[in-house]
Amino acid sequence: MSAYPYLAHWKEEISQSPNAIYLTLADALALSIRRGDLREGDKLPPQRTIADYLGTNLTTVTRAFTEARRRGLIDATVGRGTFVRVGAGESHWRHTGPAVVDLTMNLPPIPQDPPLQRIIQSDISAILKQQDLNSLMSYRVTGGTIEERQLGAKWIAPVIGHRRIEEVLVSPGAQSALAAIVSTHTQPGDVIVTDRIAYPGIRTIAAQFDLILVGVDSDAEGMMPDQLDRVCSQHHPRLLYCIPTIHNPTTATMSLQRRKDILAVAQRHHLHIAEDDPYSLLMDEPLPALAALDHSRVSYIATLAKTLSPGLRTAYVALPNADMTRRVTAAIRAIALTNAGLLSALTARWMQTGQAETILHAIRKELRLRQSIARKVLGEGHCMNPNGPHVWLKLPDWWGSADFVAYARRRGLALVPSTVFTISGEPPQRARIALGSAPDAASLEESLNGVVSVLQHKRSPGFADIV
Repeated sequence: MSAYPYLAHWKEEISQSPNAIYLTLADALALSIRRGDLREGDKLPPQRTIADYLGTNLTTVTRAFTEARRRGLIDATVGRGTFVRVGAGESHWRHTGPAVVDLTMNLPPIPQDPPLQRIIQSDISAILKQQDLNSLMSYRVTGGTIEERQLGAKWIAPVIGHRRIEEVLVSPGAQSALAAIVSTHTQPGDVIVTDRIAYPGIRTIAAQFDLILVGVDSDAEGMMPDQLDRVCSQHHPRLLYCIPTIHNPTTATMSLQRRKDILAVAQRHHLHIAEDDPYSLLMDEPLPALAALDHSRVSYIATLAKTLSPGLRTAYVALPNADMTRRVTAAIRAIALTNAGLLSALTARWMQTGQAETILHAIRKELRLRQSIARKVLGEGHCMNPNGPHVWLKLPDWWGSADFVAYARRRGLALVPSTVFTISGEPPQRARIALGSAPDAASLEESLNGVVSVLQHKRSPGFADIV
């Protein structure tokens, strides 16, 4: 066992730790990497060899490796072995130093025309002159005022149609709305079904409420109805979470027929749907939301974070009926209490004056420009939507997602690996590029050229076996 001297340290750690063996083993592996006993690209011994040496069973070692992989320490491929991941000695994949441009956050670009900073300064000044400061700076009614709900219903009407005011809420952000809907429909231990590659916010919520996520395979149009039907028959989920339009991160958009097929499966299994719709209004002619096709089965969320600005901290929620509105309102009150008064006043003013539409049109135009730049620089073969804020980048065979992102970070580029989005199974050889956070189109093009350089880089012989 002299070829693997660190195993003695692992054995000692297990003998002294009161924690579960698999967690102690994952911690010991991390410590070996930090101390330099294991280096990037090193191949680990077979799991059975480790189990025999440590005097434990193979299942425990497999669980430890799964945990280590979740932490971004190792990667593995059947038939090739397990290797220490590039960048494993660093604590996070997110870039913390100076980057050319941070391409991790899915933000709408700040438009130059109209000049957003000048608009905000002018409108805040007008609000402070016209409205009582004590009211603006005090607690607000949870779910929004009647006027705010009316404005919200009008904003989302192009996608879900007319809704009664008692079925519409205003929430301080989409994440709190989603958490409220999930908590209303589930109990600890329940199953939520979603895309196998999914928005990571649902993972956070599931972990918080002790829920089980089960992933469903997708194709170019998103979640596959036959796979959803199979998962529902096997796991009996309480809730389906999905992004039907410009899915994050895959960019897939369900056709009208696909939406109807998904709803048919949900109806057959008595399944409620939480529809997350951040991007539909970036399109000139969006398809009808699931909530428009099945009023009674779908709770709908549309955030302004992706269409205007995350700084507004506003999302509009449409529920199936007044009773569900009351229940979700109570959940929002418990989770986030209420919206901020000054931001609510600014949002309402933009809706009333038409400024929101003007800004939305400018963001649409800028995103289409940035998507065209991405297509020109990156080429074909990647998942893109001409109206969307991100690219689902396909990697060449020699790059695993976590290694690619770690290497890009060293080149001053911050991207998101597919491991962040993977609910189950193997993470695809993909990375997400957010196009909106670059300050301008020229900066974006420069950064994308840097991405191409990293894509074309083939690792040195010392890293030839990293997977």
